[in-house]
Amino acid sequence: MAIRIQLVEDQAILREGLRALIQQQSDMEVVGEADNGQRAVELARQLRPDVIVMDVAMPGTNGIEATQQIKEELPEIRVLALSAYNNAEYVMGMIRAGVCGYLLKDCAFEELVSVIRTVVAGKSYLSPDVARVVLALESAEPPLVRSIKKGGTLADRDRELIKRLAEGLSAREIAERDQQSVKTIEGRRRRIMKKLGLNNAAELVRYAVREGLVSADPVESKTL
Repeated sequence: MAIRIQLVEDQAILREGLRALIQQQSDMEVVGEADNGQRAVELARQLRPDVIVMDVAMPGTNGIEATQQIKEELPEIRVLALSAYNNAEYVMGMIRAGVCGYLLKDCAFEELVSVIRTVVAGKSYLSPDVARVVLALESAEPPLVRSIKKGGTLADRDRELIKRLAEGLSAREIAERDQQSVKTIEGRRRRIMKKLGLNNAAELVRYAVREGLVSADPVESKTL
């Protein structure tokens, strides 16, 4: 079955180019397009795509706001940011909103399609330039390290949950595997993050790397 993709890009010429290139892939199809964040949310509700390739800087409802709405209502949809910008505001805004990947628009098309397949497989991806932004921000926050130390030890099942989240699994996927409700998994995630003093998914990933729960590779296999 082909990967169902929704494109969100306010520049028509770029959107059309992406659609034409993606449609050439035998395992992918573009099922919808939007030129603004609000339309992206509406289409996501109707189409339930596997992946949304999301622009960040758009007039009106931007990519951060649209991603937040989509992930709250449809957490199973994988959102991949494709932006011209790698500044901290946009990168961390999209990470906190729940994207599973962040690519820059100057990437090769081959990288984009490879990353689409990566996120559909349940992994996450940061382009090298974006990964450096995240790691630089985290290393510049001593309070984060102190808060992690205050968290103390965790039960094995909580460490396993962190590992799965850091590997890119969604709460819904974990719930299905463990035969629990999504609400239960989300509740456990919130309690763990509160205990550790973590404020967002990027900090959770950093904790997982520090504890040796996931690979320290800054480019792939990091939940966002």
